[in-house]
Amino acid sequence: MPGLVHVIDDDASFRAAVERRLKLAGYDVETYSSAQQLLDRLPDAETPGCILLDVQMPGLSGLELQSRLIERGSTLPVVFVPDMPIRRRRCAPSRQALRISWPSRHRQNN
Repeated sequence: MPGLVHVIDDDASFRAAVERRLKLAGYDVETYSSAQQLLDRLPDAETPGCILLDVQMPGLSGLELQSRLIERGSTLPVVFVPDMPIRRRRCAPSRQALRISWPSRHRQNN
């Protein structure tokens, strides 16, 4: 049984692309343009799922959101999607956090 994936990213085109791919794979998806939006509509802990989270966003960062979720007792696993590599030690100590490498969403001019 697929769960609910909460996608938080300030890039609308990235959110839409990830949402399409996850829905094609059979997942239910909720998207948010900011970390604060997710906090305002805190997910139900009873619904199985995870949080796919951009690390660097305007306002509340992904790392700050993870800390606030932990403070509120959330047990949803967090998957970090960085624009650039991040160091594992910057993530809050939690067995529910996973950092993945993702192809760059921004082309670099060489």
